[in-house]
Order: sequence, then structure tokens, then C-alpha cells
Amino acid sequence: MALPVRDQMKYWGIAAAVFMAMLWWLGDVILPFVLGGAVAYFLDPVADRLQRAGLSRAAATAAITIAALVVFVIMALLVVPTLINQSLALVDTAPQLFRNLQAFLTEKFPQLLDEGSTLRQSLIAVGETIRDKGGELLNTALSSAVTLLNVVMLLVIVPVVAFYLLYDWDRMVARIDELLPRDHAPVIRQLAQEIDQTLASFIRGMGTVCLILGTYYAIALMLVGLQFGLVIGALAGLITFIPYVGALFGGALAIGLALFQFWGDWLSIGLVAGIFVLGQVIEGNVLTPNLVGNSVGLHPVWLIFALSVFGSLFGFVGMLVAVPVAASLGVITRFVLDHYKGSRLYHGLDDPPGPDDL
Repeated sequence: MALPVRDQMKYWGIAAAVFMAMLWWLGDVILPFVLGGAVAYFLDPVADRLQRAGLSRAAATAAITIAALVVFVIMALLVVPTLINQSLALVDTAPQLFRNLQAFLTEKFPQLLDEGSTLRQSLIAVGETIRDKGGELLNTALSSAVTLLNVVMLLVIVPVVAFYLLYDWDRMVARIDELLPRDHAPVIRQLAQEIDQTLASFIRGMGTVCLILGTYYAIALMLVGLQFGLVIGALAGLITFIPYVGALFGGALAIGLALFQFWGDWLSIGLVAGIFVLGQVIEGNVLTPNLVGNSVGLHPVWLIFALSVFGSLFGFVGMLVAVPVAASLGVITRFVLDHYKGSRLYHGLDDPPGPDDL
């Protein structure tokens, strides 16, 4: 016989409170373990496919680890230094870009930018703020990222944790299944499956879409010859998980820089705009339908809200766990609403629930 609902709510509430307290108390200590778990979850389907191809779990994990190390070395030697240098250069160039914009507006619309106009002062202030605050932010992030502790955590602990979790993933899932309360095991398995489908669609699907589009934007913009093309492309790809925002933000930034760099060369400006138009066509017709599917189950507004709340409460670790927590809450909310619509509370005494509602 199952426990009364009041007792169940008490125990589940205590478990949720303990989880939140541990997340707040441990903070950055659990960062490498959260990252390692995310990497293992992302790569588990690859290991499963290699197993179906005939490899053992150990051989599949070793093959994935070697491939990941090769990609990491290539990125560390070729891409990351260029990305950092372009980011710093873009921040330092911001005041000059705003001065160029001011000169352009002065030439075309002289009445808007006389010596004491508000718009003129605003452009100057924005450029100086970006240079000062942006440079300070980047320098702080870079200096904190190259400390010995962070290097050890991110470059050693994360791969080790990811390796062991990936190797034991199926056994861990089976062990957790054994610990489920027997009365609620079927319902928990159903909810866990729906949460996994949502996370797989979003994290694996949208993560792959962001990676492909970011690589495409960065390479295409660099081939066109746009300054800071690598950092703009990477940024546009990174925020692609918010529909249209990545393309609009990256496209506006890239086209704005192209107007200053290629003014008069309308072919190059058109190529920059065409890169983002083609990217949207590829994303909408090829990448998203095949890698994500038609229904992700995570509304962009709900996702941004979860990222904001968890990031504010728990820092960077909170932002990492925000997506799975948001997916879990979304699935549980839909489950509760389905039961509510089949209940007497929803239908009332005069309208008994039909067979489809039970």
C-alpha cells in the first residue's frame, strides 16, 4: 500500500530542498562533475551505436575519448587562441567603430549629430563603455580561466569524470531503476523517459545545431574576409538555441561591421547577408527537423527564465543544471495537467470524465 499523499509530498519536498541546498553550498566545487555528467549524457548515444556495431562498452568509450582528445588538441592549438584574440580586438575596436558610425551619420544626417546632440554623446559613451567594461570582463574571465586550479578542474577532472560516467552509464541507470519505490516505478519511468526525450531533443539536438551553424558562420565570414568573423560566427551559433535570435543578432552585428569594412563593395556586403540567410534556410529545413524534431517541449521563454533564475541563485553551475531542471518541471507540469483535466475537480459533479480523460 502506497504512502499517503501528504507523506509523499513531505518526502519529495525534503529531497528537493536538500538538492537546492547542496547546489547552493557546493557551488563551483561540483562544476567539473556537472560538466562531466553533461558530456557523458551527450555522448551516450554514440557509445550505444558503437556497441551495436560490435565494440564492447570499454572499447567504445576509449574510441570516443581518443577522438575527443584529438578534437580538443586541434581546438586548443588553432581555434581558441584566434577566438580570444578576435574577442579582445573587437572590444578594443568598439570606440573606433562608434566613431565611424558617428562620422557616417554626420555625413548623411548632419542635423542629428551636431556638437552637443544627445545622440552624438550617446554613441561616444556606448563605445567607451564597451571598451572599458568589455575589456575588463574578458580580462577577468581569461585570467580566472588560466589559474592552475581551473586548468586542473576543467582539463583533467572533467574528462576523467566523463570517461567513467560514460563507461558505467547503463549500469548506473539500471541501479537507479532498482532503487525506485515499487508503487511509483512505472510512473517515474514514464516521466523519466519523457524528460530524457526532451533533453535529448534540446541538449543533443540543439547543441549539434548550434555547433554546426557556429562553425558554418565562422568559416564563411572568415572566407569572405570580414574582420572578427570567427568570434561573430561563434557567438551567433552559440545563441541559436533561441529561435531567430542567433541569426538576427549575429547578422545585424556582421552586416554592421561589413558596412564599415566594405563600404562601397556591395558584393561583399551582400555575401555577408547571404551567409545568414542561407544559414537560416539550412537550419529551418535541414538541421532542426532532422536533429531536433518538431516538438522540443521547452519553450524559449521558459528556458530563458530558468537560466536567469538558476544563474542568479547558483551561479554558473546553476545555469548548467537549469536546462534539465526546466525540462523535468515542464514534463511534470504536463503530467499534472493531464491528470487534472481527467479529475472531478476539472469536470465537476455534473460532467463526469469520459474514457479519454481517465
